[in-house]
Formats: sequence, structure tokens, C-alpha cells
Amino acid sequence: MRKTLRILSGIGLVIVGIIGLIMPIMPGWVFLIPGLVILADYFPALRRLVDWAKRTYEEQKGKHVG
Repeated sequence: MRKTLRILSGIGLVIVGIIGLIMPIMPGWVFLIPGLVILADYFPALRRLVDWAKRTYEEQKGKHVG
């Protein structure tokens, strides 16, 4: 039951995030990123996407600090 609720909440956040990206009223990334992180626990392709985004962020952060 808990797994189903997490998956449904992740899907809901992704849908709201996509709507937010299309409509200029709200920022979609605020909903899209947490939705993808939640779903990454259950879908390997999304896990790879989240891991790639984290690696890219760390690389870029390291370039700008020095």
C-alpha cells in the first residue's frame, strides 16, 4: 500500500511539474524534481537520470568554486 502511494504521489508531482513548465503561473521544476526523485526508487531509468544530474551538478559546482 505504501509503495503504491509513493508511486502515485511521484506521478502526481511529475504531472503537476509538467503543467507548471507549460504554464507561466507556477515554476514546474519545484514539483518535477521531487517527483522524479520519488519515482527513481522504483524505476531504474529514472535512477540513472537522477544520478547523472547529481554528478553533473557536483562537476559544475567544483568548476566554479576554484
